[in-house]
Amino acid sequence: MSQPVVTRFAPSPTGFLHIGGARTALFNWLYARGRGGKFLLRIEDTDRARSTPEATAAILQGMAWLGLDHDGEVVSQFEGAARHAEVANQLLAEGKAYKCFSTQEEIAAFRDAAKAEGKSTLFQSPWRDTPASEHPDAPYVIRIKAPRDGDTVIRDEVQGDVTIKNTQLDDMILLRSDGSPVYMLAVVVDDHDMGVTHVIRGDDHLNNAARQMMIYQAMGWDVPVWAHIPLIHGPDGKKLSKRHGALGAQEYQAMGYPAAGMRNYLARLGWSHGDDEFFTDAQAKEWFDLSGIGKSPARFDTKKLESLCGQHIAIAGDAALRQEIEAYLAAADQPALSDVQSRGLEAAMHCLKDRAKTFPELLEKAHFVLASRPLERDAKAEKALDPVSLGILTELTPHLQNASWTRDELEAALNEFAAAKDTKFGKLAGPLRAVLAGRAVTPSVFDMMICLGRDETLARLKDVTG
Repeated sequence: MSQPVVTRFAPSPTGFLHIGGARTALFNWLYARGRGGKFLLRIEDTDRARSTPEATAAILQGMAWLGLDHDGEVVSQFEGAARHAEVANQLLAEGKAYKCFSTQEEIAAFRDAAKAEGKSTLFQSPWRDTPASEHPDAPYVIRIKAPRDGDTVIRDEVQGDVTIKNTQLDDMILLRSDGSPVYMLAVVVDDHDMGVTHVIRGDDHLNNAARQMMIYQAMGWDVPVWAHIPLIHGPDGKKLSKRHGALGAQEYQAMGYPAAGMRNYLARLGWSHGDDEFFTDAQAKEWFDLSGIGKSPARFDTKKLESLCGQHIAIAGDAALRQEIEAYLAAADQPALSDVQSRGLEAAMHCLKDRAKTFPELLEKAHFVLASRPLERDAKAEKALDPVSLGILTELTPHLQNASWTRDELEAALNEFAAAKDTKFGKLAGPLRAVLAGRAVTPSVFDMMICLGRDETLARLKDVTG
């Protein structure tokens, strides 16, 4: 296709941004961004009873967290109702659609009779070929004239060619009796008017493609490239649901997963590029193609997600990481960092981000630089400060007062002190961790001392040695 690629994400604003929807948005974003195309966002808010502004806001926030920027303004499907109706009436005027005056009771009776006779219950309207001169003055819907014979072939980039017999297609309603357009019509008109070239969506929409193609063909419009992607399942192989845990994109932000790690993981969830597991956004944009999407449902694996997130935390820039952690704290309704804590966190990031898979893990390692004196110590740290250890730390303090505050000098001073005491530095490490962090598990003692500085380190020692 020589024309520029245009993809879209079109969620219904009836709840949060589901993790499956987030992956659909990501696939559309990657496909467009990797080809210099456009990625559009449309809110399918025609269901006025269930659509809410709060849900729309949640979807936008979820996409913003994931870094999935879109081109142009957000399109509201509901606001295009007049345009959708215009297309239905055009098809009516061209004889490709018709007015159907059948009542709900008549349709139900038709289906009951067909069922009793063992025939197809697909409704066959008696009004399809009735001339306008015989139309009653009564409410009606507008139905499209579906093909009655032959096949419709959905040429899908993921599923392959899917053939549906036209006898299985009904004369779909385009406009309801109150003049409002149905979702199936609105989707096609919006996609055409927005210039969408590729429709990448869940395979639960696969059957819709055949019905939507009737409108494209009736209007003489180009049919987009279809790519129906398998749904996401839980570890048990069943469709992802609340029983598997978090479902909303923002829930993962509030649990402390970095956005880059989530993008990497979601990209790998049903798509592959050789054996590559860990990759950057730039690589994903370059590599992503519809041919790499599998036909089978992907299984959500939290351990794999955490592993990738840990790798992305490790390579992230310190300032960017601090900013994302501050956004995480806000999303998780936790207290914001003070300016002093924020600066301290960024300065210590080099010794925090290795082996941390989530932001809560990283912040636990950062406790030494975020806490203020006097430190509260956990049980293991308290146990490390027995009388013998306190005595050794009391003797150590003068040696540190005179040491040059570089890592090499501090290592030399502490190892020399340990040798003089006929012990190894490892014996000093536990008590020093307890003093400097109030924790038994911390970054290296030397990293903490450098980050804290001479004055703060000595002050924390004096807090316990007197």
